[in-house]
Amino acid sequence: MTEPVQATPTPIEALADKGPLEPPRSQWKDVWDQFRKHKGAMFGGGFLLFITLAVLLGPYIWQVDAQKLDIRNKDLRPIWTALWDGTAKVAWNRPFGTDQLGRDQLAQIIQGGRTSMAVGWAAMVLSLLIGTAVGVLAGFVRKADGLLMRLTDLFLSLPILPLLLVAVTLFRQPLREAFGPEGGMFVLIVGIIAITSWMPTARIVRGDILALKEREFILAARSIGTTPFRIVQRHLLPNVLSPIMVSATLGLATAIITESALSFLGVGFPSDFPTWGKMLADAVQRMQQFPERVYLPGIAISLTVLSVNYLGDGLRDALDPRIRGR
Repeated sequence: MTEPVQATPTPIEALADKGPLEPPRSQWKDVWDQFRKHKGAMFGGGFLLFITLAVLLGPYIWQVDAQKLDIRNKDLRPIWTALWDGTAKVAWNRPFGTDQLGRDQLAQIIQGGRTSMAVGWAAMVLSLLIGTAVGVLAGFVRKADGLLMRLTDLFLSLPILPLLLVAVTLFRQPLREAFGPEGGMFVLIVGIIAITSWMPTARIVRGDILALKEREFILAARSIGTTPFRIVQRHLLPNVLSPIMVSATLGLATAIITESALSFLGVGFPSDFPTWGKMLADAVQRMQQFPERVYLPGIAISLTVLSVNYLGDGLRDALDPRIRGR
């Protein structure tokens, strides 16, 4: 028995839709699919979320004053030292031990992390705003390009650490009188870090704006009378969002390291105010007898900066359409 011969479809029938089409794939879903394949980025994002929640919620869980002095219980070792040193002076209600003044080390790690992360996030946001504004103006306004880029080159040529030390020496006392000891130093350190770290963002944004403003959709927007502010807001800024996000992660890591360095050198927050860098400075003199006092804040700084760098690498790979999907 012969099979029936199927009729060949006409070109119009071949092009006709056979059923409902699938919805278009979201760009951010593609970004997330690429991002989650980066194991380092997933670790970085997870640890950054963990450390942020720990320093925010930690004081409500571990309700011990980080600045309280308890001379009777000074120099307590962490509880894990009892596993290999039975003679170590430990206390189970002080799992991370105490320092030479009896201050709880776990409470200081939490409070110091809150300070360091607050400085890092605030300085990063401020530097991004300055760098993005300078980059957009330099790339979009031809007359301002030369002046702003020479200003950027001038800031890049300045020695950052001596400039930070001079600025802290000059403006520390006026800001302390205006905002208090801790508030004044917070404003000063955030401002100094932001002013000295906006240049890479400005150069990256300027380069992307110069390339984008000659594209067809920008010329079309100009032809229908769209104002320059609307073009920047609606068309240019969304297209430079990915390099800005990558620059944000690098700026956060730089701000945390800079604040820790200033506190370590003794020109940051007051001596009784805990930060990770100040904990390192206090532990140096007795690091041979109590090495964990160096390990704890050092590991916290290293893991936080490492996680931020991994997060930046993952965002760069996921947001770059040229390598997405490889």
